[in-house]
Amino acid sequence: MKKIITFFFSLLLLTACSEMTIGYKFNGESEHWEAEYSYFSTEKWGKQSVDRYEFILNYKGSLEDQSSLKKIEYSFETRNKRVYESEEFTEPPSTLTFTGSSKGGAKVGKDEVINVIVKWDNFEESFELHSK
Repeated sequence: MKKIITFFFSLLLLTACSEMTIGYKFNGESEHWEAEYSYFSTEKWGKQSVDRYEFILNYKGSLEDQSSLKKIEYSFETRNKRVYESEEFTEPPSTLTFTGSSKGGAKVGKDEVINVIVKWDNFEESFELHSK
């Protein structure tokens, strides 16, 4: 009987301490832009999960192509979250890679499609990111 109680107590202790980490990467591109969205979640049994993401948007052309760029706006949307960013330039940009990240927030499933919209000067492109 003592062994059975010890076994169940050990099993309960191991289960309570278990931690699971998942991560997904989503990629996509349009004519002028490419993006990557990385999602990570760490779940501990009996505790709140910790979710975070990183978003990278990169212009596929050269800096010279966008030397007159004054403003860029971009947004991306998952099933449960929408993020909008805007940046204005008083001088020609030194990079055309834009990043964002956050901790906390909504869960993202591996099968989701993430919609991205990029607006710059008088142009607009939209595309989807899919899990790889």
